[in-house]
Amino acid sequence: MSDTVRLTCAQALVRYLAALRARDADAESAQPLFGGVFAIFGHGNVAGLGEALYDARHELPTYRAHNEQAMAHTAIAYAKASMRRRMMAVTTSIGPGATNLVTAAALAHVNRLPVLLLPGDVFVSRAPDPVLQQLEDFADGTVSVNDCLRPVSRYFDRIVRPEQLLTALPRAIRALTDPALCGPVTLALPQDVQTEAYDYPASFFAPREIVFRAPIPTDDELMLALDAIEASQRPVIVAGGGALYAKATPELLAFADRHGVPVCETQAGKGAMPWNHPLQLGPAGVCGSTAANAILRDADLVIAVGTRLQDFTTGSNALFRHVPILSINVNTFDTLKGDGVEVIGDAAQVLDDLSFGLEGWAAPDAWTERAREAARAWVDTVSRITGQRHAPLGRRPYDGEVIGAVQRSSTTSAMRDIVVCAAGTLPAELEKLWRTETAGGYHMEYGYSCMGYEIAGGLGVKMAHPDREVIVMVGDGSYLMMNSELATSVMLDAKLIVVLLDNRGYGCINRLQQATGGAPFNNLFDDCVQGRHGAPRVDFAAHARALGAIAEHVADIAGLEAALERARAADRTYLVCIDTDPARTTDDGGAWWEVAVPEVSPRTAVREARAAYETAMADRKTGKPSP
Repeated sequence: MSDTVRLTCAQALVRYLAALRARDADAESAQPLFGGVFAIFGHGNVAGLGEALYDARHELPTYRAHNEQAMAHTAIAYAKASMRRRMMAVTTSIGPGATNLVTAAALAHVNRLPVLLLPGDVFVSRAPDPVLQQLEDFADGTVSVNDCLRPVSRYFDRIVRPEQLLTALPRAIRALTDPALCGPVTLALPQDVQTEAYDYPASFFAPREIVFRAPIPTDDELMLALDAIEASQRPVIVAGGGALYAKATPELLAFADRHGVPVCETQAGKGAMPWNHPLQLGPAGVCGSTAANAILRDADLVIAVGTRLQDFTTGSNALFRHVPILSINVNTFDTLKGDGVEVIGDAAQVLDDLSFGLEGWAAPDAWTERAREAARAWVDTVSRITGQRHAPLGRRPYDGEVIGAVQRSSTTSAMRDIVVCAAGTLPAELEKLWRTETAGGYHMEYGYSCMGYEIAGGLGVKMAHPDREVIVMVGDGSYLMMNSELATSVMLDAKLIVVLLDNRGYGCINRLQQATGGAPFNNLFDDCVQGRHGAPRVDFAAHARALGAIAEHVADIAGLEAALERARAADRTYLVCIDTDPARTTDDGGAWWEVAVPEVSPRTAVREARAAYETAMADRKTGKPSP
């Protein structure tokens, strides 16, 4: 008879997680797969899981946060910054804490990022029914609020008997670590089951090392891909997040150099190739560079490497609609996009295999040289924009000038800085203008474009890379949505530099509203319904200081540069706030993005915007290059 150990369900879960190890290809030794657990305890998890986590606190650290959605964002950012090789778990109580996880789970699902969600659940026994915070479904007695997490989880299970962990946990770990399945996993934990004991096989808790799979393409797929590339005269690579998660930068550089194929990038893929590489065209699509979009419009083959080809990359499927797509991806769902040649496999492996098969082949010299010239011109454009130290007379600085100041604050040795952002105008400006030479130096959540991710995400990045400077760039709108983990960063000695751009509202959507013919309405403070005290004047520096950070407000770019020197020298989280212009943006680059405009409106501006929208739609159908 095999040895057994009697544990509660919660103790068994924690012991299993603590025993898992992960070895990266470039690491000397294996590390714990889970970097820790973020927890906000309540009656649904404090007695069972809370006690188990206390017993294992030295092997599996538990961190306290202030908001359930934010702590899940922190865990997700930790996994993203770890290139999906390490991750965290998150536990909440049964009610609002659990439903606060839904947005974060959707974010992880969209971005293909692992996070283990462990919400408490109602009593399986139903003895206390309804228990505090329990949702009662009048037609289904098995439903709890955790069922809201089903559509936003890659794997969902409700543990109603302690022995179910023997099958549920291995399945959960597979979903978290398989590159094609990767995403959020929810294990709902009824609070009575958490405390029930079972005689588990001792072998279940033996240390085990996770193997990260690197799918290998078939010979037939490679042959079709080789044929497509060799037949092309104007190929271009679009590098997505999969190129980073596969750690394919060496293979990407080798492929581009050896075969003269230019490379552009997505939000998730930015940093896969250093900004100063001669064939680095910059970003593609709606937030794209003039170089990348011009090359994409004239390409005769797009080699999509690890990208899900979302509409910001493709210009709502208008930028290169009639161009064949060779899609390289670990996920079959993503390779189907574009109706082209599919290669299922790890980006590094596939690029290496293709390069071997293309020995002696290169893109025509004229195409490669055109790409190099376009890349050089874009480098000059970015230098011109970010080099501006003074706003036009009577105007506030705008995002591009702020980005330039932050970039200049990095010394040569500090090019290992990691910039973190999400949602709004800043992602567009940063994708165009931020420069990084390091894979992972650009951390953007734009798959779900979730406001409020920034500070919580920055904390996760810092926990993954404590030796690197993490710079969070955030607008006032996002900051006001979620800022509480600023206090957590101070508590954990996880220093962040936060650059807050205050444009007095939701400047990004205000501009989009007007671009589609709408009147300025309900976005900037000045255009909102106000009471007798008027629009708020938020002292963001005072607010940050109240949360334990060092903070100051600066008047201009020169003041920002001086403040950033102080921030880099500081021993804890430091926030710098600067007022910015909500109307100005970078004119260079960009592509059409489909935003539906009303067919009928009494307003002339809306009717004109509708006419332009219909023209763009017709151009997309005919394959006419989008502007």
